[in-house]
Amino acid sequence: MAKSVVEVKNIWKSYEIKRWGFKRISFYALIDVSLSVFEGESVGILGESGCGKTTLGKIILDLEKPDKGEVLWFGKSLKNLTKKEYKIFRPKIQAVFQDPYSSLNPRYKVSDILLEPYLINVEKDKEKGLEKAKEVLSLVGLRVEVLDKYPHALSGGERQRVALARTLMVSPSLIVLDEPTSALDTTLAGQILELLKEFKRSFNLSYILISHSLPVVLYLSDWIIVMYLGRVVEICKKEVFFKTSHHPYTLMLLNAYPDPFSPKAIFSKKVKGEIASPLFRPTGCEFHPRCEEAEKFCKDSIPQLRKIGDSQYIACFKR
Repeated sequence: MAKSVVEVKNIWKSYEIKRWGFKRISFYALIDVSLSVFEGESVGILGESGCGKTTLGKIILDLEKPDKGEVLWFGKSLKNLTKKEYKIFRPKIQAVFQDPYSSLNPRYKVSDILLEPYLINVEKDKEKGLEKAKEVLSLVGLRVEVLDKYPHALSGGERQRVALARTLMVSPSLIVLDEPTSALDTTLAGQILELLKEFKRSFNLSYILISHSLPVVLYLSDWIIVMYLGRVVEICKKEVFFKTSHHPYTLMLLNAYPDPFSPKAIFSKKVKGEIASPLFRPTGCEFHPRCEEAEKFCKDSIPQLRKIGDSQYIACFKR
């Protein structure tokens, strides 16, 4: 049986901002979010900008703390980890960020960028570290000569490959991928996704893929989690994704990527308006102002995730 790498249990996260220069108000970016990722499994988190995807990724990486709930790495709560356990687990949870231009230190050569995590987390042997660096550069399709270059001398695709190589220097168990291809053109994005899929097979890696692009999520993920205004509205296994009914918001995302070879859209639900501000949440189901299926009771009550078969959960009164 596959072991759990990361678990998120009932996470709530709020922020406070100033309005009109003096009044402070708070809003929730995440509301009661739970998920699990097992060894060798890839979970895609899908939703529009502002739905809480990146905040969830930061909490999983322990870059931010939740207001309520807990995060578990390898079955152990971050709240209860000793310093020694944290030092062991921390390198196993890595990240590749959206912008390859800002995620690499411009003052470091590629050799320094790759050596830094190795020397801190693996062993303080520079020669072995350089051998490991050459090995991972080969894996991501870059020449050894890249080691002596600075990030500004590399293309966007090469920088993202270096960012991926940096995570591999410490032999991670899970990589959080926050929009890893959005800053790249289509060809380069396809090459990075193919690399990620190959590493998943070769090293039994787990991924959490954060994206607003349905094709990217479907390409790499085993499970798809759809978020709206900080809540999980649907969880669905990829193998049944095109064989089942969906939450109205998921249908809207499907309509955003129609099949160009189909004479008509497979999913024809229309959705109006734009995502609401988390500062002014609609009552009841937060999606009801945009949903053509909404009934009066949708404005009064919040739907909870319900199991729909073995491979799907939906938070909708009409499903």
